[in-house]
Amino acid sequence: MKQVYTDHTEIVGRLRHIMQLRRLTQRRLAELLRLDPSNMSKVMNGKLPFTDGLVNRIVVDLGISKSWLCRGEGVPFEKPGLIMDLAVVAADVVPAEMACGTPVYDLDVTAGCRSLASIFGEVRPAGRVMLPEIPENCSLVKVRGDSMEPRIMSGGYVAIRPIADMRNIFWGQIYVVELDELRLVKFVRRHSDPAKFILHSDNPAYDDMDVDRADVRSMYIVEAILNYELQ
Repeated sequence: MKQVYTDHTEIVGRLRHIMQLRRLTQRRLAELLRLDPSNMSKVMNGKLPFTDGLVNRIVVDLGISKSWLCRGEGVPFEKPGLIMDLAVVAADVVPAEMACGTPVYDLDVTAGCRSLASIFGEVRPAGRVMLPEIPENCSLVKVRGDSMEPRIMSGGYVAIRPIADMRNIFWGQIYVVELDELRLVKFVRRHSDPAKFILHSDNPAYDDMDVDRADVRSMYIVEAILNYELQ
């Protein structure tokens, strides 16, 4: 049985607070949550309930705390307390429970043009996190810039996994795309020309880019997004 939240007014108020912080219109919020705008309006006006599925979608897609959204407990953006302190890593003191976690690299994935594979092979992780939602073989890297806001906030982290065969692309998913002179974090969309694809930003201020498949050195699919703000 689906859970329905009864504190509708309070949840709407907290959600409107997030919309104000991120300068989201109700229509834009509906797009981010993959909801029909009319249904989003009914939810906000109390004509449709907040189900557990909708709450989970809001939490995942907006990167906010579920306990804060539902009950007002804590802060909207929880601190990344699972990330190890740099001093601990530098001293080679790695707790056993963290040894198998996802490596966190203190680097901007969009900066520079060296391949990520070579960087990961040379640079030591700044720490590790244990999150069950992140698949194996992923690495956490930072994203700077506003081209993917509000879905990926500048300074947030993405969990990325290398793609072995770039012919198998999940259209509409977010990827890190490595070209000869730059790396980009974008939605990848189908192009009318099979030899190309489209790189799309979440921020409407940025235009789409047509990219030749032959110019792509490698691709990493974004498996998870970790947006947060320190309080």
